[in-house]
Amino acid sequence: MTIEPWYWIAFTVTAAAAQVGRNATQRSLTSVIGTVGATQVRFLYGLPFGIMFAAIVVYAHGQGLPSIGTESLRWAFIGGVSQILATGLMLAAMREKSFVVATALTKIEPVWVALFGLILLGDLLSQALMIAIASATAGVLVMSWPSRGVPWTFRPVLFGIASGAMFAVAAIGFRAAIRALESPSFVLSASVILCLGLMIQSGLLLAYMLWRDRPSLLATLKAWRPSLLAGALGAFASQAWFLAFAVESAARVRTLALVEIIFAQLLSKRLFSQQTNKQEWFGMFLLIVGVVLVLQH
Repeated sequence: MTIEPWYWIAFTVTAAAAQVGRNATQRSLTSVIGTVGATQVRFLYGLPFGIMFAAIVVYAHGQGLPSIGTESLRWAFIGGVSQILATGLMLAAMREKSFVVATALTKIEPVWVALFGLILLGDLLSQALMIAIASATAGVLVMSWPSRGVPWTFRPVLFGIASGAMFAVAAIGFRAAIRALESPSFVLSASVILCLGLMIQSGLLLAYMLWRDRPSLLATLKAWRPSLLAGALGAFASQAWFLAFAVESAARVRTLALVEIIFAQLLSKRLFSQQTNKQEWFGMFLLIVGVVLVLQH
C-alpha cells in the first residue's frame, strides 16, 4: 500500500478529535467510578472494538496474523503500562484543574517524545522541528500558568507533566512495537499492535482491580453505557494514533497532536461551561504556530 505524505496528518487530527471526546467521557465517569475505574474503561471497553478493527484488517488483507516476536511484545508491554499510568495521572489532574488546562498540562509530551525517540529509536530532529516543538510547548506552558489572583497548587501540574512523560513513553513503545512487527502493511501492523496493547492493558488492570479495588470494577460494569462510549472513542483514537506512528516519527505526530487543545477548548465550552482568558488564548496562538511549523517541515 502506497503511503501518501498527508496520511499521518489525517490520522493524527482524527485521533486528537476522538481522544478529546474520550477524555471528556472519562472525566465525567471519574466522579462516579473513581480514577482507576475511569482509567479501566478506556481499555476494557475498548478491547472489543480493537479486536473488531484487527479482524476486519486481517480479513481484508487475507494473509493471516503476522508473527509477533519478542521485541514487539516487549515494546507493546512497555507502551501499554506507560499508557495506563499516563491516563490515571491525566484524570487525577483533571479532578483538580479545568478540562482544558489539565489537557494542556499533559501536552509538554512532545519534548519528552523527542528526547525518548532520539535515545531509544534514533529519530533525529531537524532545527525546524525543534523550533516547532519549542513554540508549541511554550504555548502549553502559557495556557497552564496560573492567572493573577487564582489559587495555585503544584499537584495538578506535577500530575500533568508526569502524565505527559508517560504518554511519551507509550508513544515510543507502541511505535517501536509496530516497527518491530514483520508485516507488509502498516495498517495491519498498527491494528495488530493496538489489539495486543489493549489485551495487555485490560488484563493488567482487571487483575489489579480484582485484587485491590473490586467495588470500582463493579461500578464500571454498572456504568456500561457511558463506559462503552469511552471505550469506542478510545479504540478509534488509538487506531488512528497507531496508523500515524506507523508512517511518521513520534515527535512529529505528537507535536501536531497538540491541536487536541483547541478541540478541548471547544468541547469545554459546550459541556463544562468553562471560559478561556486572554492568557490561554495567547498560549493557544503559540501552540498553533508550532503546529503550522510541523506541517511545513
